[in-house]
This record gives sequence, structure tokens and C-alpha cells, in this order.
Amino acid sequence: MPILNVKLSAPAATSVAQVAQTLTRLTQEILRKDPNLTAVAIDVVPAEQWFIAGQSLAQAGLASFWLDIVVVDGTNTKDEKAAYVAGVFAAMSALLGPLHPESYVLVREVKADAYGHGGLTQEQRYVERKMKAA
Repeated sequence: MPILNVKLSAPAATSVAQVAQTLTRLTQEILRKDPNLTAVAIDVVPAEQWFIAGQSLAQAGLASFWLDIVVVDGTNTKDEKAAYVAGVFAAMSALLGPLHPESYVLVREVKADAYGHGGLTQEQRYVERKMKAA
């Protein structure tokens, strides 16, 4: 049940739906998250309004993105997270074109008792599954 918050600056031809689909697929394949519970919110920032080292992306002729994904602490290994960062960068490069190297992925891990959806924390869901199995 991850939430992916994405900011991107890219050519107008880039489909935000394609970005969402690609990130959902990678999140399933690499981090083992259920795509039916994956939410993606995308903000598009004009290249003239995205600055790195004092230069706009428009001036640099590059695209960029920022992905902040929230998952439950301890549900992914260091290797999975590293593969995800690399996979997202490669996929976004293919979708957006040449990327500024200062394009970021943050896998934010939060405690299960502090994160949830549908009015229940992930901790509550875990306990309920355990009780049903017993």
C-alpha cells in the first residue's frame, strides 16, 4: 500500500499516466508491493521553475524527477531498495529523456503503527491477519 509522490519536469509529450504505470510496475516487481494498493500522485513542474545549482532545467536542456515513496519499515531489504533506486532512474530516463544526475528517489520507511489506509494502520491489518490464521 505504498504512496508514491512524484514531481517531474519533462517535455510536454511525456504521459503522466505512463509514468504512473511504470512506477507502479517497478514497485510491484522490485519492492513486492500490491499494485491494487499502490497510489501515485504526480506534479509536473515547468523546466523553467526547476533549478539545480542555480541553473534551470530549461537552461540545461535536461529533465528531472523527485520520487518519494512511503513503505512500511522492514518490508524491503537494502538490496531491493538499491535495485529500486537504480530501476526507477533507468525507467525515468527512458520516459523523460536525458536526466540531470540530481534526480532523486527516496524510499521512506515508516512504522506500521503510524501508517495506514482505509481507516486502519498496517499494524492493525497485520494483527487481524494473524488472528484469522490462528
